[in-house]
Amino acid sequence: MRLSLLVVAFAGSVVSLPAIARDAQIAVAANFTAAAQELGSAFAEETGLEVSFSFGATGQLYAQIIQGAPFDAFLSADAATPTRLVAEGLGESESLFSYAVGRLVLFSVDPDRVTGPEALEGDFANLAIAEPAAAPYGAAAVQTMEALGLLEDVSPRLVVGQNISQTYQFIDTGNAELGFVALSQVMGRADGSRWIVDEDMHDPIAQDAVLLSPDNAAARAFLEFLGSEQGVTIIASFGYSVADR
Repeated sequence: MRLSLLVVAFAGSVVSLPAIARDAQIAVAANFTAAAQELGSAFAEETGLEVSFSFGATGQLYAQIIQGAPFDAFLSADAATPTRLVAEGLGESESLFSYAVGRLVLFSVDPDRVTGPEALEGDFANLAIAEPAAAPYGAAAVQTMEALGLLEDVSPRLVVGQNISQTYQFIDTGNAELGFVALSQVMGRADGSRWIVDEDMHDPIAQDAVLLSPDNAAARAFLEFLGSEQGVTIIASFGYSVADR
């Protein structure tokens, strides 16, 4: 009901101020690609409002935002970057919230390769991770290998993707025998092998959202939708947990 009231409240301004009615452009961390696409479809069906997405590594999207990219909201893969945008005057502080908490997984298309963390001590040529400086899942992968005492041993075999989507492609195409990706990326796969990393091996992957264009009705409504019962159900179906708002 809260979402419905919000959309109705915007209806008058949509007619009188067409600029506010433009489709919202949302910057989204690459790990959330599939979830965002399903959320966008459900949101359009529920509200009649349309949003489009640009996917990439959190650090890359941040760089685009501060350089003036016309994004109306940002779904980050961490909590620090949206907070930084607010501090820099580019985000609305009241809109900040954690929309999802991600899980890291070590994955291989080989059904016998990954039985647990010991897979990192096996015989392989390439281990894929996302760029740690730009992608929080990459940073979590490094922390995990440090916690296991294996980072120095595997470093020469690391293949680094620009974002988590490219990292997943390295593994899916066999260019890397195994790698660290988001659980959401492999939730729908029955093949391969995986180890869901213990959460105490890395910093929590709390993913925050922030509104960048306060006057954009569709963007504001979409962020509200993320916290609705339907939105939370969709997010959870992709392997994320959802923090209380």
